[in-house]
Amino acid sequence: MTFNILITDPLSEDGITPLRQAEEMNIHIQTDYTPAELIENIRDYDALLIRSQTQVTREVIENAPNLKIIGRAGVGVDNIDLDAATEHGIIVVNAPDGNTNSAAEHTMAMIMALARNIPQAFNSLKNQQWDRKSFIGVELKHKTLGIVGLGRIGAEVAARAKGQRMDVIAYDPFLTDEKARKMGITCGTLEEVLKQADFLTIHTPLLKETRNLINKEAFDMMKDSVRIVNCARGGIIDEDALYDAIVAKKVAGAALDVFETEPFVDHKLLTLPEVIATPHLAASTVEAQEIVAVDVSADVVSFLNGGVVQNPVNLPSVSKEVMLKIGPFFELSEKLGSFLSSLVDGVVEEVTIHYSGDLSELDVRPLTRNTLKGLLKKNLGDHVNDVNARFLADQIGIEVNEFKTSTSKGFTNLLTVEARTANGTRRVSGTLLNGLGSRIVKVDKYNVDVVPEGHLIFVKHKDQPGAIGRVGTLLAKADINIATMQVGRANAGGDAIMMLSIDKYVEQQDVQNLTELDDIYDVTVIDL
Repeated sequence: MTFNILITDPLSEDGITPLRQAEEMNIHIQTDYTPAELIENIRDYDALLIRSQTQVTREVIENAPNLKIIGRAGVGVDNIDLDAATEHGIIVVNAPDGNTNSAAEHTMAMIMALARNIPQAFNSLKNQQWDRKSFIGVELKHKTLGIVGLGRIGAEVAARAKGQRMDVIAYDPFLTDEKARKMGITCGTLEEVLKQADFLTIHTPLLKETRNLINKEAFDMMKDSVRIVNCARGGIIDEDALYDAIVAKKVAGAALDVFETEPFVDHKLLTLPEVIATPHLAASTVEAQEIVAVDVSADVVSFLNGGVVQNPVNLPSVSKEVMLKIGPFFELSEKLGSFLSSLVDGVVEEVTIHYSGDLSELDVRPLTRNTLKGLLKKNLGDHVNDVNARFLADQIGIEVNEFKTSTSKGFTNLLTVEARTANGTRRVSGTLLNGLGSRIVKVDKYNVDVVPEGHLIFVKHKDQPGAIGRVGTLLAKADINIATMQVGRANAGGDAIMMLSIDKYVEQQDVQNLTELDDIYDVTVIDL
């Protein structure tokens, strides 16, 4: 059987060697399609290979009845409608490791260029000026490099910085002291990293939690004359706050490869002599472009020939029989994982999922992956999916356990998720109620009945008269309406909890006000 392959973005010719060498692969390269032309021509193709230029929209997918696989030669898949691909049984693969080395090298190049004012000195020479005094730099040796985000690229940067004899302190929600010791670096909180860094480099995904993470408040915490590097994602650094910090001499310089809006050619940051910049080049090396193309080409060949793929980013089709039985639990399992991610205190070291009742008789591995996706997504973003969640958990160092029992404590099915950190174990249980959908029925030792959706506030407090009223009054003053409330206690006069469902997002100041009320131990905001 001959397969038709369409390539719509420029890919390395060496990178598509696996396609060229495979039998029965009819390759067509067309890199100038308009969106309308792609929709018109995609119908006859079995595979589509792209980079970041082509937008694979739902409309494209709905007009591709023969499409079986989409290969993204790179990491990000934000230009692919993953939901539409999954609905239509199309597997999406990418190349998550192909640009790691290039991005790490580019980061180090930016750090060195920033430290020694290399671009500014070169421009001075081009203007026929021999000016040594204006471009005196600083050494990297014994300087502290702060790394925010210690994934693949962040870890590679840490290793290279140590080679420059820098001291490295890193913050990552999944970094433990033990792992840091093995790497020869220091594990710190975000605040500790910001306060100690002479150079600060960013390597996190762009999420709701990381957007404008490096803002005015963050700059205020930093040392005077700190130097900032961002080769990760635009939007993590508040660009206006960075400009103000440079003008105020708080920040000695910035090296930027990514920007909130790209192309980035007309911004006041680029008028500052302390800023050096490149146009999103971190992954733009001959080697990286070849590696990512080889990786996705090999996966496409393997998949079309009935083999497995190495880097799937969406869930392949499962049998109708399996989906019929476990499908209704997918939303619940992800919500339980997401709920727990907000509840835990510290780095998650172990996750245990208990399947009780009828679920104990089924193959629940897809539900385990889905639970992990919910747990990890808060910190790793949309990079986490049903297929790679277990792999990412293993890579981070999270031990994952499954237990099954026919005993379900009064429920037909019960799903309980536990997460252990150095500070203790937290757990949440959920079930499906006939005609009513998903419910959270227990949090730690407290019984509740909560719909896992929307904005929730989990309050731990002392069981005293008036505690509930004080919380309600404060929220009313903040114009926050309580939709539902669940309360629970272990013993009269002891510890108790409130679970509030509210109509809108709670601002941090309102959370702080709640924690300052009498007899309130802890307040956690959970968005589902």
